[in-house]
Amino acid sequence: QVQLVESGGGSVQAGGSLRLSCVASGYTDSSFCMGWFRQAPGEEREGVAAIDSDGRIIYADAVKGRFTISQDNAKNTLYLQMANLKPEDTAMYYCAADTYYFLPLSNTRWGQGTQVTVSS
Repeated sequence: QVQLVESGGGSVQAGGSLRLSCVASGYTDSSFCMGWFRQAPGEEREGVAAIDSDGRIIYADAVKGRFTISQDNAKNTLYLQMANLKPEDTAMYYCAADTYYFLPLSNTRWGQGTQVTVSS
């Protein structure tokens, strides 16, 4: 049973930093692409950052220069380092595996989400 478990969310003031982690377990094959998505109340889910098996990385324009995605294959862990956080970054953040960058696929797997709240 594949599982993705996120952690690291919390409440910070604008300008602060957080690091999200996503531990993957139960995989039998490597995932082509993993990513972070977020969804604010009343908004659609959007891609934030993604990394593929070749190490190619993409970021949403809204987070470029502030967020950094990385992975530690030995630990089966995906990270999202978030700096200079803004109130508009407030959302539930989800880890996803087997996406096509910011496009979820029929076999995409999701974590349960971790809440990030940024106050002004």
